[in-house]
This record gives sequence, structure tokens and C-alpha cells, in this order.
Amino acid sequence: MAALATMMPNFGQKVSAKSDLVPEWTSQEVSTGTTIMAVEYDGGVVIGADSRTTTGAYIANRVTDKLTPIHDRIFCCRSGSAADTQAIADVVTYQLGFHSIELDEPPLVETAANLFKASCYRYREELSAGILVAGWDRRKGGQVYCVPIGGMLVRQPVSVGGSGSTYIYGFMDSNYKPGMGKEQCLELAAAGTHCCCKACWELCSQHCRHIHTGAALSHSWLRGSDRPMR
Repeated sequence: MAALATMMPNFGQKVSAKSDLVPEWTSQEVSTGTTIMAVEYDGGVVIGADSRTTTGAYIANRVTDKLTPIHDRIFCCRSGSAADTQAIADVVTYQLGFHSIELDEPPLVETAANLFKASCYRYREELSAGILVAGWDRRKGGQVYCVPIGGMLVRQPVSVGGSGSTYIYGFMDSNYKPGMGKEQCLELAAAGTHCCCKACWELCSQHCRHIHTGAALSHSWLRGSDRPMR
């Protein structure tokens, strides 16, 4: 009788996130298995990103906009934990808006980058956030700043980020040339993000934005099937 009792399953036990009955991805934070990029050119910048947000192996959202406006002509590209990057972007947007009101003039792109750096470095142990800050101002023109996980800050003429970017370093090295024009940079951003979308094909789209000297912003949305496989 005792042996029979030990063989009986305990149906009253609680199912936890660590239970074998629950997929592992349900206990993981939402992250953006992501490719982001930004390119400077004479007169502005071009930024691009894929649109897929994942929770482990589960695609939680395939039309996420990872290109977040911080001010009129300053954007950030977000990679890492979606919740962390959205929170940091909200904080910097508030701080930069307040700073702009105090100065009574548009803020500098470098100022926005330093605000991201301060938050990412201060909370480097708690947050998973890799940020590209890109925009245009009257003092330095188009600028791209990279703020990787940990809070370092460096300006680069072209920068890529996110876990998907590891697949296109060679592509960017061979295709980016100093002095490229607007149309060339737009094509580079579209082609680079497309390379990283091949694996998920129809489950991934691309965003591209163009920030030019004082002109209106332009925005492009490309589905994975809009470009031929190569």
C-alpha cells in the first residue's frame, strides 16, 4: 500500500515557472533579438532596425518600432531588453525636453548621447540596454553615438548593434565607404538589416529613418519579402 502511494502523482502540487510543464521562454524577459544601425553622411544621418521582438524562442511582436524619437531631430535605436530600453528612452526624453526648455533652443545630439551614457552606466548591473543615438544639430551636423551595454560612449561614422549585428560586421566593413551620400546610406541600411532578416524572412520587417539638415524626417517600412534573397 505504501509503495502504491509513492507511485501516485501529486496532482495538488503547484506549477511553477521552473516546472517541466511550462516552456522555458515563459520565464525569460522580453528582449529584442535585434539588428540596429546608424550611418552618418554629409547633411544628416540614416538609421535602421529590424522589427521583431522575441521572448525566448517565441516572437512576441513582429512589427515593433525600435527607432524611438528623443527630440525633434534626435532618435535612438534600441537593443537588449525591450522594457529596459523603453524605460531609459522615456527618462532621456524627459531630461532632454527639460534641458531644451531651459536653453530655449534645440538640444545637441551629443547631450542626448551623454544622458543615455549616464543612465546606462549608473544602472549597468541592473539593465540590459545597447543604444545607438543619432541625429542632427546645427553645431556638428549629423552624428552617430554608440552606447553599448555597460555605458561606454563613442562617436562613430557608422555603427551597428544588437545580437543580430554580429552577422553583418563583414558586410558593413566591405560596403561602407567614407563620403557616402544620402541614397547610398539608405540603401546600406536597408541591405544591412535585410541580411539579418533572412533567417526569419516573412516574420521580420525593417524600419529606416532619414534625418536631414533641418528638413522633415522621412520614414520607410520594408517587409522581408520586399527585397530578393541573395
